[in-house]
Amino acid sequence: MAVAGPTGPALSREEVDRALARLAAEHEAVESSLLALQDHAGRRLLEGAELNGTTLSRWTATEQLITQLWVYFDAYTDALESARELRGRRRWPTQTELSELTDLLSGTALILPSGPPAATALALGPAARLSERMSLTELVERMNGWYAQALDVVVTADAVWSALPARIDLLAAELQRTRALAHSVGVRPGEHPSGDDLEEIARELAALRSEVISDPLAFWAGASPSAAPGGGRPDTTRYDRAARALEDVRREVEAVLDVRQDAEQRLMRVRDVLSRADRTLGEARLARTEVLSKIAAYEVPAVSGPPTALYEQLSAAAEHRRHARWHRLSPLLDGLEQRADEELLRARESLTAVTAPLAVRAELRGRLDAYRAKASRLGLAEDLFVVERYDVARRMLWSAPCDLVAAENAVLRYQRAVTGTPDPPTGPAAAGPADHRGDA
Repeated sequence: MAVAGPTGPALSREEVDRALARLAAEHEAVESSLLALQDHAGRRLLEGAELNGTTLSRWTATEQLITQLWVYFDAYTDALESARELRGRRRWPTQTELSELTDLLSGTALILPSGPPAATALALGPAARLSERMSLTELVERMNGWYAQALDVVVTADAVWSALPARIDLLAAELQRTRALAHSVGVRPGEHPSGDDLEEIARELAALRSEVISDPLAFWAGASPSAAPGGGRPDTTRYDRAARALEDVRREVEAVLDVRQDAEQRLMRVRDVLSRADRTLGEARLARTEVLSKIAAYEVPAVSGPPTALYEQLSAAAEHRRHARWHRLSPLLDGLEQRADEELLRARESLTAVTAPLAVRAELRGRLDAYRAKASRLGLAEDLFVVERYDVARRMLWSAPCDLVAAENAVLRYQRAVTGTPDPPTGPAAAGPADHRGDA
């Protein structure tokens, strides 16, 4: 938001014109700033949130301040229009008109309300008055200060809401995973100190998230956002403390796992690998169906079924662990881990092989778009010959089923048309001169 020029004696015609131009630019900047504040995501969130504490009191005052900003802006607009109307009466204004214009542009001709009590106290302090006489320069300075205060509240709340709730949710998800792992090894509330710690961390995260949503300004540390860069940031003290506590519990649970359930860890890993292999094979089967429906004249390899034998061996390994048959479980686990890794690798290779035609088609589409951009740079965007070859290639690539061989040839022909490379001679005309503007 710009600041008006200084006041002075009666202005000349040229000075009036320059002042009007400057005020018009300032008016546009002020309007843009107010509209941006009106559309700010943080302001919309504040309007719809159930607030309390510091945020509620400051946002209540800030809403009144924003309303007052628009009142001042309307007064600024009216004053500018009045000055424009007076200046537009005649090409060479009289001395009386110049004096009136000077009063409008440089004098304290505006009488404005100071604003609602809460907003006025926030912006001006206890010395606020009900109304004030001010110049356009003072008006813009006042609007600048109020705008900065309102923007601070909006930007601060938006910054806290953008940073903390998502991090708290991620930490809560990690807490749930740790809790499930802890329960699997007997670390439960009332039975193990780490189980009690997990419950306490869960309560703290729930309370912290609720407080952040309802009172984000209470979680801002340092200077306001309008200060120097790096002057303030969301206060993550409580979050960091909960994260450290959860990490301590996780280490404790891992120590219990290392002591009590090394075998169970290995079994869980095998299950996870086989599960990923199954999901990958499922993706490969879906991709194969898609390729068969979208790509023509292309041999797509078949996808095998799930590794039933490995699942049977996994069940046997779990039974060995349940009955503490460690001498039988150890060699079985060694073989299971190796075969599960091989199964996952085979599933990924199958997915890669099945989706290869789609990758080829995507590469051809990208190449076609790149050469179309090059044709535009070369001024060939409306060349009928080039456009015809582009349309042929595009129809082939965006039709189903797509003949990749024919589509690739069509893209190559389009490339030659763009770069001016002659088509290779074919058929009986091979011995004669080649025409790069051949049949499309």
